[in-house]
Amino acid sequence: MATNLAVTSSEFEQNVLKSDVPVLVDFWAEWCGPCKAIGPSIEALATEYAGKAKVYKLDVDAEGELAMQYGVMSIPALLVFKDGKEVDRMVGAAPKAQIAALIDRAI
Repeated sequence: MATNLAVTSSEFEQNVLKSDVPVLVDFWAEWCGPCKAIGPSIEALATEYAGKAKVYKLDVDAEGELAMQYGVMSIPALLVFKDGKEVDRMVGAAPKAQIAALIDRAI
């Protein structure tokens, strides 16, 4: 079973904004087909980048305020944070290699 990658608004500042390594946050929802399609890639990347970057999934239904704060209009939305700021984003399902490239650019 995959590790729990979920992050909530109460943990967001500590886990994402104050992280000492780049962080990829997957804004997703249970009902979103494309979100589910990239789920296995997101989980694999979390393992592959352990120690170099962090990967979290944020449920927009549970954390709608945070999604609005970052202007997430459609999902899946993959946002990359570095030093507390958003440095990159990709909207829509993409192949794992393309998602990895997002992380690579921030490392």
